[in-house]
Amino acid sequence: MRGWFEGRGFTEVETAALQVSPGNEAHLHAFATEAVTATGEGRAMYLHTSPEFACKKLLTSGEREIFTLAKVWRNRERGPLHHPEFTMLEWYRAGAAYEGLMDDCATLLAVAAEAAGARMLTFRGREADPFADPERLTVTEAFDRYAGVDLFADDLAGQAHSRGIRTAQDDTWADVFSRIIVEKIEPNLGHGRATILCEYPISEAALARPKPGDPRVAERFELYACGVELANCFGELTDPVEQRRRFEIEMAEKSRLYGERYPLDEDFLAALAIMPPASGGAMGFDRLVMLATGASRIDQVLWTPVA
Repeated sequence: MRGWFEGRGFTEVETAALQVSPGNEAHLHAFATEAVTATGEGRAMYLHTSPEFACKKLLTSGEREIFTLAKVWRNRERGPLHHPEFTMLEWYRAGAAYEGLMDDCATLLAVAAEAAGARMLTFRGREADPFADPERLTVTEAFDRYAGVDLFADDLAGQAHSRGIRTAQDDTWADVFSRIIVEKIEPNLGHGRATILCEYPISEAALARPKPGDPRVAERFELYACGVELANCFGELTDPVEQRRRFEIEMAEKSRLYGERYPLDEDFLAALAIMPPASGGAMGFDRLVMLATGASRIDQVLWTPVA
């Protein structure tokens, strides 16, 4: 992986894991700690859930094409595909269209398979050809094909309920959207070849810019193979006012659901005002290793999984 990026002129960077804000997505949970001065004064700090904020600050500082293999931490996450500490591959291209990251993702699947000596990516009986061009499917198309739901029609909850998806009286639109994705869409993605699921509703892409010509959707896509989400990529939002508004919405939702919120990184918001147009991607490196080696649990590809 490093060789592929370096051969294309990327600079490998290493960002600090200790941050004033771990990220501002409602459903991501961080590990909190405290930085204490020599005089005993304390300040709340967090282990980052992604190196994204720091990488974008580097773009603002003049870097053009960067990548990092970063250890990241997410609390409340444990299972076959989740571990509280894992490796995130993130890469950014200043001045590049986000469709270029789709090509990057397709190539990285092949690079990983070649490195592992794998003909196919596999996970629990499912297969995907890492050398085939991924299918490109919009979220709207996926909702119609796999759930029989018109994403932008009125009464998404009513449509979901009629398709056998559980709904509750206090569900938000986002709750219903997420349930349809998890129950009806994701299990069908990335079979035979990878799937690029693109053009998410703007409300489900807090860090992405709107798609030109259709402000209902964002320049966001996710990469799937064998039904497993591997990457999340954006055409990056660089409007600090809009980004602050979205973060505040996310933190209000986090407070409603979990009774907590994280501070905003004011340096990051200030940096956005002078950040160049860019596209960036985040790939779960351990998950990719799982699929390339045929592992059935993420613990099997970690040197020292947390007990």
